[in-house]
Amino acid sequence: MKKHCVALDKTGQFSRFFLDYIEGKDSLRPFYSHLPRLESFGEAIAAKQFSQQNREVLHQALYRQYEGVELGESVSLNIDSLLDGKTYTVTTGHQLNLFTGPLYFIYKLVSTVNLAKKLKEAYPDCHFVPVYWMATEDHDFDEINYFKLDGKKYQWQSDQSGAVGDFVLDASFKEFLKEVPFASEVFKDAYGSSKTLGEAVRKYVNGLFGAEGLVVVDGNDPSLKAIFKPVVSSDLFGHAPYGQAKKTTDELEALGYKSQVFPREINLFYLDKGVRERIEQVGDVYQVLNSELSFTKEKLEGLLESHPERFSPNVVLRPLYQEMILPNLAYLGGPAEMVYWLQLKGIFDHFDVAFPVLVPRNFALILDGPVSRKIEKLGWDVEDVFVDFDEWKKAFVERESSTDFTLGEEKRMLSELLDRKGEEAVALEKSLEAAFQAGKVRSLKILDQLASKLRKAEERRLKVELDRAKAVLEFAAPGGTPQERAVNMMQFYLAKLDLIDDLLCCFDPLDFNMIVLQYE
Repeated sequence: MKKHCVALDKTGQFSRFFLDYIEGKDSLRPFYSHLPRLESFGEAIAAKQFSQQNREVLHQALYRQYEGVELGESVSLNIDSLLDGKTYTVTTGHQLNLFTGPLYFIYKLVSTVNLAKKLKEAYPDCHFVPVYWMATEDHDFDEINYFKLDGKKYQWQSDQSGAVGDFVLDASFKEFLKEVPFASEVFKDAYGSSKTLGEAVRKYVNGLFGAEGLVVVDGNDPSLKAIFKPVVSSDLFGHAPYGQAKKTTDELEALGYKSQVFPREINLFYLDKGVRERIEQVGDVYQVLNSELSFTKEKLEGLLESHPERFSPNVVLRPLYQEMILPNLAYLGGPAEMVYWLQLKGIFDHFDVAFPVLVPRNFALILDGPVSRKIEKLGWDVEDVFVDFDEWKKAFVERESSTDFTLGEEKRMLSELLDRKGEEAVALEKSLEAAFQAGKVRSLKILDQLASKLRKAEERRLKVELDRAKAVLEFAAPGGTPQERAVNMMQFYLAKLDLIDDLLCCFDPLDFNMIVLQYE
């Protein structure tokens, strides 16, 4: 295996907003606290305030959540270490995609594990725990109910509703499992021994990364939600988060940056069995949309006090919730996540919560042996796998053609001939000017048609090379979507069970390049 690095701005896959952030553009500095650099973590450690009481609540919640899961020594030690005031977390989060969903979910976890190791080397007096935040409260089932492998989509159809973490792995799921008999044992064991989707995801993540000490956190927990009650109250009755987020969003848009999230006056969902719907204030009444539920202010205050777990933060408040219940120093995420966090710093400042270091997760492209051989035959460099096929084909065919199929010189000569003869004809009779101009247009169109035929003939002659290039680019970006966002890990993991070990060896969480792993 060979490792190559390609600058992110050479891949055509990233927004200017994201690139400006990782490049440390001055205009964005007011929107975050720390540059994504190793030396920033000393400042982050000094800024993080996390009470011993909250450590104990977190510790107890994690052991409850891990009931029924075989705990390895690394995970157990990391959970226990959270009671120590010198232990901090670094966190990534993601939806509960079936069978891990797209590859980049694995890249998030590997980046997080490696950042914890890197910080331990740099700050040996402290301990760092890698954390995966399960998005169990998410209700967008259609976004997670499938995965793609070797060009085929495998999808679970279910009429369940509410938070996806509570979805029961019922008869419909067992029928779906029959479509994937090839699945790795870690997934078969997780799904086969679990009652809910959230339980299964915890188990397969633990199976894949438990040896690395990765701790899985479910924010849908009454004791953890109790810590968040002051923010929930402020959002429901004072709308402070909305004001802060809107101010920051307006400032970013004034700089020319496009918003990723859109704050509301109330940024909370009502959460109960089978229900996760937005709360909206209408006059003096608080309504749960798409339901018959409604509350007065007094009843909602009482519900918050007795059942804080009934309130689920949306994307605007979830980051703050995470930082309030974890002794967290860094959040690792993708390009869209990095930039929407920048819209939220005002909320953190308002509630006096330390803003974490925002670290882009690693980005990668895996090239297997057959594709690597195609690249070699094409004479390509690694950077070439990110080119646009149509642009490359045009340049390639022109360079390799046996004739000048553009007929550029011929068109110039014909145009000059008809112009000259047209001038002679006009001197003879003025009405002939239009006839010669029309003839010129028709003649040049005929040459264009012939040029097109010549180009197509050259493309047929070069078909082997063109098909080879198309196959490489389709492998790197199936259907035009970057590989890491399109294909499932099993495309490589089934044939190479040490894939995750390779990623752990190759990824540097503070090296912001596209990593290309090329297998022989």
